[in-house]
Formats: sequence, structure tokens, C-alpha cells
Amino acid sequence: MRVEYSDRFLKSTARLPAKLLALADTKEALFKQQPFHSSLDTHKLHGKDKDTWAFSINQKYRIKFLFLPANAALFLDIGTHSIYD
Repeated sequence: MRVEYSDRFLKSTARLPAKLLALADTKEALFKQQPFHSSLDTHKLHGKDKDTWAFSINQKYRIKFLFLPANAALFLDIGTHSIYD
């Protein structure tokens, strides 16, 4: 799967510690191969975010994204549950 990054996602990554970014890179590699791997806890969001999805980096941090045509995804944001607000 090909991944694209929104400006908001890139801005949010700049605020995160290097250790968390390394873990996010590992999870992204897994996502590219198996977007619904059980360790990612990939799930569809609800309410105002009903068209978006998220997967877990760890117990606290998530990546919010959209599935795009042609086997691609757009990463919208990365952070705690506050990214859903």
C-alpha cells in the first residue's frame, strides 16, 4: 500500500519524540503490508469522522487516515485521542 501524508500529519510528527516516531515507522511498515493486522487495531471512526479510519501506534497514540483508491492511504494526523476532536 502506498501512503501519502497531509501537511497536518507532517506538522504533528515534528512535535513528537524520536522514540515514538521510530515506533510509528515500524507500525507504518506493517500497515503498508497488512492494514488490518491485529496489532494495529485498525478501526473506522464515527460521528464527524465517519469517513476516516485510525490505527494504534501504542496504547496512547494513533494515526488517523483515509483509504484512497488504487491501494493507497492518506495519513491525516498523528497523536493522542485529541486528534479526533
